[in-house]
Amino acid sequence: MNRDITRILSAIEQGDQAAASELLPLVYEELRRLAASRMKQERSGQTLQPTALVHEAFLRLVGEDAKQWDGRGHFFAAAAEAMRRILIENARRKGRIKRGGELNRQDLDDNDLAVSPENVDDLLALDEALTKLAEEDADLAKLVELRYFTGLTIEETAQVLEVSPRTTKRNWAYARAWLQREMSR
Repeated sequence: MNRDITRILSAIEQGDQAAASELLPLVYEELRRLAASRMKQERSGQTLQPTALVHEAFLRLVGEDAKQWDGRGHFFAAAAEAMRRILIENARRKGRIKRGGELNRQDLDDNDLAVSPENVDDLLALDEALTKLAEEDADLAKLVELRYFTGLTIEETAQVLEVSPRTTKRNWAYARAWLQREMSR
């Protein structure tokens, strides 16, 4: 199946519009699982549903501006980033409407990277801190996107990033601490 995904991604890169219709059935369930995991962390009453998140992310990934993919891992990392951007855009839109865009910084939980599901501003503060982290260390930012925005396990994240689970766990602890410090400023 991984070879099929890689082959189809290559076809999409080369402009084969029909290839996208072949890709969706192969990746849909995994993307849906990741989106559902991420959406559990969102506040109740969220208007964006996991299915809509998957479809929007998929359209961004294989649309007219489709990028070159270095295989399955790269595709799912891009999916994590697309889901993050969609959720942030949704939060910003709601923040402008309901909260005037004023940010309130919140500390991250010591045991897990989490923001208050009732507060859109928490998600925006996390995004701001994550953007700063990406400027300092893009690999750490990618790790956070994979763990937090798609809900991948340490082992799954390690596989996508092509590093050991031990390195991933160590980097995850560092990234959480870095983000906690940044968000508490």
